Amino acid sequence: MIIIDKALEKRQRDGNPIRVGMIGAGFMARGVARQICRYVPGMKLVAIANRNPERARSIYAEAGVADVREVASVAQLETCIALGQPAITDDALLLSRAAGIDAIIEVTGAVEHGAHVVLEAIRHNKHIILLNAELDGTVGPILKVYADQAGVIYSVADGDQPGVTLNLARFVKGLGVTPVLCGNIKGLHDPYRNPTTQEGFARQWGQNPSMVTSFADGSKISFEQAVIANALNMRVARRGMLGPTVEPGTPISKAAEWYPHELLLGGGPGLVDYVVGAEPSPGVFVLGTIDDPVQQHYLKLYKLGPGPLYCFYTPYHLCHFETPTTVARAVLFQDAALAPAGPMRVEVVTAAKVPLFAGQVLDGIGHYHTYGLAENADITQRENLLPIGVAEGCTLRHDVERDQVLTYNDVILPEGRLIDQLRAEQTAYFQNSQPFLNSPTLADPPSMLR
Repeated sequence: MIIIDKALEKRQRDGNPIRVGMIGAGFMARGVARQICRYVPGMKLVAIANRNPERARSIYAEAGVADVREVASVAQLETCIALGQPAITDDALLLSRAAGIDAIIEVTGAVEHGAHVVLEAIRHNKHIILLNAELDGTVGPILKVYADQAGVIYSVADGDQPGVTLNLARFVKGLGVTPVLCGNIKGLHDPYRNPTTQEGFARQWGQNPSMVTSFADGSKISFEQAVIANALNMRVARRGMLGPTVEPGTPISKAAEWYPHELLLGGGPGLVDYVVGAEPSPGVFVLGTIDDPVQQHYLKLYKLGPGPLYCFYTPYHLCHFETPTTVARAVLFQDAALAPAGPMRVEVVTAAKVPLFAGQVLDGIGHYHTYGLAENADITQRENLLPIGVAEGCTLRHDVERDQVLTYNDVILPEGRLIDQLRAEQTAYFQNSQPFLNSPTLADPPSMLR
């Protein structure tokens, strides 16, 4: 997105920066704040919300921003924005509601809380940028419908692997090559990891142990690949994906050797998957194909091999460094880095990490009880499988064996959750409408925005 730098420079010269509010003050939020405040002309981080506002204050301080005011109402926040004074608060919904904010960056990884923040921001005509694949992979399609109706952009952030993958897939399509597999390069996959086993690594890098665990146990990769599948109308080859493991250091350029060609060259919807051990890690890759023999000749000349599958890759993802680019794409060009194209194609379902017992209340993603597996949405619906994005807080009706995949029949849902209401609306909406790619019909809009 080369043109973005020039557009932001113009906003800076005009004294009209993009005004951003951020929800969350964890490891990734710290990087986002530093990036915007120090290195992105034409953009201003006007407010940060966190349950502990002092965390938000410290993030501003580390980014070199002083004279921060704590606020407790929309009016106070709007006054700060008008005066150019950065604000912090423990009430995330203030940022969703306040005038003077162009876009919200949601970076908590929390599903229920994130749903409240995002829906309220859409109601108040703010663009949405998610560093929260868990939320998008649970109710992204219906949130995208809400955003379309409100005329705002809903996007997963560039820099995270799904956004980087979509950039790469768009590039590959632009060459006339058809993406048939979108992949993620991992260094570790062990579904039985937990916050205790990952505590040392998390401490070394200043990260949350449960978040690190979600990377290791496969839940995060399942969400990341699910949101790609939902953006590109792709599927998984099987529950949990194929996930081949190769010798450490094996170049990703060999990726065409690791996946069944009959699944990729038959004209189907394409697959999402991952590989463990390949380099460069933690990059992403796309396998594509093209029937034109002349173009095949050129691709062979340009060292992409003889085909019929060609491997394109990005050797890194830079997370918070690239998040502001997504904000600028949304606000200045009405372009999403990644968003659902219609109904769910791939879900992330819940599997037991350990034996579980009747009456237990399930803990969260990346904790001790469960791990996530990517599964095709039609199977999820047919078998009534429990998405891991709604599993936290559910009470088990009976004992569950390790590795058993849970269904809605196995649990009692907590009462009054927004996430369950959104799931029900999402199912009903897409069963009763004919969504078009990237433009769901709004003839019968969801109830929350009527």
